[in-house]
Amino acid sequence: MIDVDARGVVEFTQALVRIPSTNDPARGRCERPAAELVEARMREWGWEPRVYEVEPGRPNVVAVVEGGGGDGPTLMFEGHTDVVTEGDLSSWTVDPFGGEIRDGKLWGRGSADMKSGLAAALYATRALQLAGPFPGRIKVCALADEEGLMIGAHHFVAEGLAADVDGAIVAEPEAGEICAVAKGALRLRVDFTGKMAHGAMPQHGRNPIQAVGMLLVGLRSLEKELQAAHPAHEHLGEVYVTPTVVRAGTEEQVNVIPAVASVFVDVRTIPGLAHEDVAARVRELASHDGIAAEVSILVDRPPVEVPVDDPVVAALAGAHRAVTGEEPVYGGVPGSTDGTVLTHWGGVPSVVYGPGGKWIAHQADEYVEVEEIVRCARVFAEAARRFLTRSAGTGRRS
Repeated sequence: MIDVDARGVVEFTQALVRIPSTNDPARGRCERPAAELVEARMREWGWEPRVYEVEPGRPNVVAVVEGGGGDGPTLMFEGHTDVVTEGDLSSWTVDPFGGEIRDGKLWGRGSADMKSGLAAALYATRALQLAGPFPGRIKVCALADEEGLMIGAHHFVAEGLAADVDGAIVAEPEAGEICAVAKGALRLRVDFTGKMAHGAMPQHGRNPIQAVGMLLVGLRSLEKELQAAHPAHEHLGEVYVTPTVVRAGTEEQVNVIPAVASVFVDVRTIPGLAHEDVAARVRELASHDGIAAEVSILVDRPPVEVPVDDPVVAALAGAHRAVTGEEPVYGGVPGSTDGTVLTHWGGVPSVVYGPGGKWIAHQADEYVEVEEIVRCARVFAEAARRFLTRSAGTGRRS
C-alpha cells in the first residue's frame, strides 16, 4: 500500500476548516484564503499550480503532476474550496471554524463537505508522486463555488482544462460509497402578471395568486405523473417536483390584489427524464386565462450516469477493496456536484467518493471521522496508481 502522510493530511484538513471560506462579501468572506493555502502547499511540494480568477475573490487552483513514467492518461482529482454558511451559532456545540479534534472526529463547517476530501486528494497525489514514477499525470483541482452555481467547474470546462482529462474522482462525502450516478437538478422560476385591484372589487383586477394556487396543485400531480412514468432509480430514488418559494405582491396589504406573483420550483430528476420535457409541462401548468406567465430556467444540471465498468470507477472500486478489505458499495449522489459539470459539459467520466457522512453536509456540528480522512487518502492514492498504470498509453493525449 502506498504510504500516505497521515498526520499531514489531518492537519491540513484542520487548517482548511479554520478558514471560513463562505461566499459572503458582506462579511469579508470568500474562497481566496482557502485557495491560497492549497496553492502554498502545492508549491511547497515543488508543484507549479496555476490560479484562475473566476470572479473576484473566487479563484480556481489547478496543478498538473507529471508521473515521469512515460505517456499515459490524465486523472483528475477535484474538490471545492467554498463552504455553506455556518448559520445560527447557537445550534453548534463546537466552534464551526475551530477544526477541533475530539472523540476521533474532526469538527467544523466544511470538515466533511469537503475540505477533508480535498486534503485527501492532495496528499494522495503527493504520496503517489513520492512513490513514483508512474505513467501519465494527475490534475489536482481546487475549484470555487460548488455550493452555488458551480461557476468554478463551468470556468474549468470553458477554459478547455477538461479536454485532456480521461477520468475524474470528485472527493465529496459519500460515507465510503462509490457514486457513479447523480441526480439532475432543474430549477425554475414562474412569474405571473395580473392586474392590481381593490380587494373589495376583485372584478376590476386579475389575481395572479389564483394562478399560483392552480400551479401548486398541478405540480403535485406532475410529480406523481413523472414518478409513474419513471420508476425509482436503484441508487437515486424518485423524481421530485418541489415548490420552494412563493411570492405575491411587493408588500403585505390584505385589501389589495397584487399585480405579480412568483413560484420557484426545484425539480430533481433521474436518468431517462429530459429536462426540456419537464420545463414544457410546467409551462402548460402555468397557463391561466387572463394571467401572463413566464417560466425561466435558473439551473439546468442533467442527471449523470457513468458505467461501473468505466476505468475510473473500476480503479476506485479496486482501490477501495485493496485498502479497506471490504467489497465496494455503490450508491448515488442525491444532489449534483462539480462532477455533473465535468461529465455533462466536459465529457469526462466522473465518480464521487470521499470522507464524511453522506447526510452530514450543511448541518450544524458537521464532522468527519479522522480515521476516514486517512483511509480515503490511501484509497485515492491506490485508485490513481491503478487507473494510470492500467490505462497507460490509452489516454486522450495518446
